[in-house]
This record gives sequence, structure tokens and C-alpha cells, in this order.
Amino acid sequence: MLLALSEDPRVQLVAVATVPTSARSLPAGYVDLAPFAAARGLPVIDGRSLGFAETLADLSALDLDLMVVCGWTRLVPAAALGIPRRGCVGFHASMLPSHRGRAPVNWAIIHGARETGATMLMLDAGVDTGAILDQRPVSIGPLDTCATVYSKVAEAGVAMLRAQLPALLAGTLRGVAQAADDGDVLPRRTPEMGITDWSLTPKQVHDWIRALTHPYPGAFSFVEGRCLRLWRAEPATDVVSGAGKGAVPGEIVGCDGAGVLVRARGGVVRLLVVQDGDVEMPARQWIRTSGVRPGARFDPVEPAVSRWARGIGAPPYQSQNALVS
Repeated sequence: MLLALSEDPRVQLVAVATVPTSARSLPAGYVDLAPFAAARGLPVIDGRSLGFAETLADLSALDLDLMVVCGWTRLVPAAALGIPRRGCVGFHASMLPSHRGRAPVNWAIIHGARETGATMLMLDAGVDTGAILDQRPVSIGPLDTCATVYSKVAEAGVAMLRAQLPALLAGTLRGVAQAADDGDVLPRRTPEMGITDWSLTPKQVHDWIRALTHPYPGAFSFVEGRCLRLWRAEPATDVVSGAGKGAVPGEIVGCDGAGVLVRARGGVVRLLVVQDGDVEMPARQWIRTSGVRPGARFDPVEPAVSRWARGIGAPPYQSQNALVS
């Protein structure tokens, strides 16, 4: 997005606002924008201070026509939204008004969607409630991950910005207002929600793992007292249908040249890449070196926990931290 703006002769970038690398917590997929700004002699504003009087005064002094917000996980304070003459443009990874809120791509993959979208909107004080300026559908293929889908969403966002920028700068682009009660709001995801329920179908487990893989904290499961991160898997459709028959969900039923075979509901999942402790490795290497053998079983997940993790139930515990070791 920044590159698209910097390469457009109609645009003069005057500042970059971002979260500094020194922040206590950084969002998944964080990109340090300071080098980009430094290379162009642009001041860098600490995005955490956008509501502060001093920062608001600095923004006003920039004589802004337009503010463009992308990849931002916080609400922009209303006082900052009112400073640019042409408003503040933002982007959301769904076809608004459907799926407002957090992690729309992750939720879409978890729920088996084959398509999501990208929306360009005029930001207001609400959560993804501003007027819709443009929209593009984005496909979700069977091998896509959260990272590849977000990349498609980003490409759609750049295309929309380039197409609509002349009208935005001229003040002639008119958005379509959203009704406050349209659509739905997605629940917030936390790392503890990555707990894996092996009683789901192989496709559902595959969708679960690819929805939560890098750059996110990842899906995980416990086996023999250790927490195993699950970075990549696939439904083992090439495995003989009777393989693992009689095994319980979560039971390791074997391994092959590609990975580790785990029983799910109605079939088998092949784990391809996992992480034991700090080391990420092919699953077949893990099974050779971990001491875990076929017949071992990943811990089952309580139904209430599974529903909560999949966004269809209330939190089962006051503190979710008890779910992860």
C-alpha cells in the first residue's frame, strides 16, 4: 500500500504512523515501516499516540488531504479521523457489512469458506462501520493459508486504492452507507483458541491448521504431556480408507514418507510440519526423534472448549491461559 502511494505522482507522502518495534506486543504479520520512512526522509509517528493532544497538533500541522490506514488493528481516534480534508480511508478483509471485527480471514478459513473479500471504506468511530467505497471478492483455495489469503486481500486493496485515488483526492467518491444492524461482528481470537479438536473431520482439522499457521501463533495439541504446534497438514485422502479404523480421534495411527497420520472423525489427517518446543521441523522427523510412537493419542478437547475456540460458544473458563503450557 505504501509503495503504491509512494510511486503515484499525484501523491505526496508527508508522514508514516506505525507501532514501533519497541512496543510490548506487536500484531501478527507486523512490518516495520521505519526503514521505508527513513529512506524517504519522512517523519514516523507512534501510532499508539494518535489520540494525544501533541500528536493531533502534529497531524494538523501536516495539512493532510487524506489519511490511508492499512493493517491497523486499533481504532483510529475520532479526533484524528477528522483532521484530513478528504477523510480517512481504511481496508477490511471481508465483504462488509458481513464479518466486521477481528481476524476475518482466519475465521473464514476455519468455517470452510471458499471466498472472502476486501472492502475499502471511509473510517468512522465504529468497528468497520464506515461507508463502503469499493469491494472485491477474494477466493480461498483448498491449499491457501491465512498468509496467502491475506496476501490476496492486500493485492485487492492496492488495486482498489489505485482505481479510486483520483476520486478520493478530488472529493468526488461517494460511499455506500452501512446500516448499523447489518452484518455480524466476529469474535476476537487469542492464541489459546488454537487448541485442536481431533473429533472434527480431516478437512475441518486441515482448515483449522491452515487458518492459524504463520504469521499467527498456530494451532496446537497436547500429546504425552508436551505441547505440539501444528503448522501444516492435509487430509490424508490417499490413505486406504480403513487405515486407523477403530482408532479414537487424535490417535497417531502411523507415519509415511510425507508425514504423521492422525485419526480424525471419519478419516485421517497427515501432519506435515510441526514444532516441538522451539524447533520447527517436518512431522516425520519429529516422530522419529520425539519418542512418541503410533498408538499415542493427542489429548481430547472438551466440547465447550472446542465450540468457544471455533467461535460458536462462550468462553468455558475465566482464564484461558490454563489451556496452554
